Amino acid sequence: MRIDDASGDGAPYARYVRHLKAGELAYQYSPAAGRAVFFPRVRCPYSGRDCLEWRISAGSGTVYSVSVVHPRKGEPYNVALIDLDEGFRMMSRVVADDPMAVAIGQRVRFQAALDEGLDDPIPVFLPLEPL
Repeated sequence: MRIDDASGDGAPYARYVRHLKAGELAYQYSPAAGRAVFFPRVRCPYSGRDCLEWRISAGSGTVYSVSVVHPRKGEPYNVALIDLDEGFRMMSRVVADDPMAVAIGQRVRFQAALDEGLDDPIPVFLPLEPL
């Protein structure tokens, strides 16, 4: 869903965070290149033009890659690359009781989460099917 153009509403990252605070996963779209653009930026990385439109993702995607991190202190967690249905890929994590159970090809959905120690929400994903 297109929400408007990229002009006149502050820095792209600040706008992205405002959408996360509203529970939305915003991304940009380049009409010049005919493709989605993520991470938020001022100019299209494909054409160099100032033509980016803001859109809201439906939030569904597929795990492209996943790794499990085992920190010295704390519980293991996963780091995943998620291919969103709108055509962009982002790094995040899949929230699951067992981080090892997350699989490549698994369908997931977006959720904005506020982690301890952070001021702003971050995008995470939940499994659409049982693990």
